[in-house]
Amino acid sequence: MFSHARIEKNSILLTVLTLIVVSIGGLVEIAPLFYLESTIEKVKGMRPYTPLELKGRNIYIREGCYNCHSQMVRSLRDEVERYGHYSLAAESMYDHPFQWGSKRTGPDLARVGGRYSDDWHVAHMNDPRSVVPESIMPGYPFLAETPLRIDQVADHMAANRTVGVPYTDEMIENAQADIKGQLDPFSDEVDGFLERYPNAISRDFDGNPEMVSELDALIAYMQMLGTLVDFDAYKPEENLR
Repeated sequence: MFSHARIEKNSILLTVLTLIVVSIGGLVEIAPLFYLESTIEKVKGMRPYTPLELKGRNIYIREGCYNCHSQMVRSLRDEVERYGHYSLAAESMYDHPFQWGSKRTGPDLARVGGRYSDDWHVAHMNDPRSVVPESIMPGYPFLAETPLRIDQVADHMAANRTVGVPYTDEMIENAQADIKGQLDPFSDEVDGFLERYPNAISRDFDGNPEMVSELDALIAYMQMLGTLVDFDAYKPEENLR
């Protein structure tokens, strides 16, 4: 047996033993990845983003919302009591890149879906201080006036499919029609949309049915955050079997 003093005084021996320990630890962590199909538990309710939500997520990233708002509720008592159930890995499985964040100037948004009305979000984006007087968030009134570009959404969905998001050919082919179906519950496209995305919301989000705006997409994205998993029925021990 080598004493600690002998190991610490011999740099070559310390290096060799360190490499051996690191190699063993690395094999223990990496080897299972070669035979496990997935390290993410399957959770009922999770689905890919709808085309409109995907566009909204792009706008969220483009405007730098992640710089002030995280999307990860840690398993700490104060966070769970404030924001809701701690975040599951499955909730970010279709995020490229994920939006966990490391800084909160504003509140965490992982569970913001359904917490406020569409009108509240419209007012908040136009003038944050009209609904949150102490807010230091800048306004984004231009989103309601900017038409949403939907011509490239199918290509973006196809790109997401290459990294594992399970978009089908039918979903990609009907991407633009599904945006219209999500924004108008009385349109001819809504039945096909709800068949492809069964637990999605279909309504006009920005209050202006005359135009498909970037604000429509952003609110659609935010209104689904944290709403897909039924945590009343979620049982971790069953999902890990």
